[in-house]
Amino acid sequence: MSIDFAVSDRIAKIVINRPEALNAMTPQMYADLSKAWIEVRDDPDIWVAVVTGAPQPDRPPERQVFTAGADLKSMNRARDVHEYWLTQKEQILNRGLEVWKPVVCAVNGLCLAGGMTLLLATDIRIASEHAMFDLSEVKRGILPSNGGTQRTIRQLPYPIAMEMLLLARRLSAERAAHFGLINEVAPHASVLEVALERARELAAMAPLALRAIKELAVRGQYMPLEEGLRMEQMMQDKLRATEDGREGPRAFAEKRTPDYRGR
Repeated sequence: MSIDFAVSDRIAKIVINRPEALNAMTPQMYADLSKAWIEVRDDPDIWVAVVTGAPQPDRPPERQVFTAGADLKSMNRARDVHEYWLTQKEQILNRGLEVWKPVVCAVNGLCLAGGMTLLLATDIRIASEHAMFDLSEVKRGILPSNGGTQRTIRQLPYPIAMEMLLLARRLSAERAAHFGLINEVAPHASVLEVALERARELAAMAPLALRAIKELAVRGQYMPLEEGLRMEQMMQDKLRATEDGREGPRAFAEKRTPDYRGR
């Protein structure tokens, strides 16, 4: 079992790799995933990330699982009371780690519990035609943490979100696309390649502008409009002073593809 991490052409590829247990996450895997997201955040040579689950070779396409979320058998202890205030310990993307680089999610099967909360923290989402989306923690006497109760209600219409949270009803890929939870439904065999193609498109953009846009869009949801507009103006001034901010208009005037460097 592992979190596989590789970087190529400015794109980090993260694979939740425990197929024998439907990619269920142990505490060690969560710790390793935290390290992977921090690497994405901190490495200047990484401009985009893609996250997916390892396929299960013994299961047909319609029964593949992106990730089953937390392995409840290994995570059924209550935290020590002192850990309650260690709010930055092993932060992950869906629990509050701020990663302003774009993250693409390739949902190659059932997206369950913690897999769903991970999805909700990503930016561009490609799903298999066989994907299903599920938050069934209520059936286990617990709640969908790591953003499940918070992002679901912000990203789906209220009655659909409550249907998932309270009744533990699943969404098909078709319904998920209808309600805007995912960007695209792709044939199962090509989900990862479509996600990587979107990542390559993002990696060709100005990376500093992408990060500024993502941060403004995310933070702007929770601040008054006038504050968001002011923040937008300040970030625009900062971008215009960068090499990339000068390269973009210059390339446009010279009718050529811009050569962005992330500086």
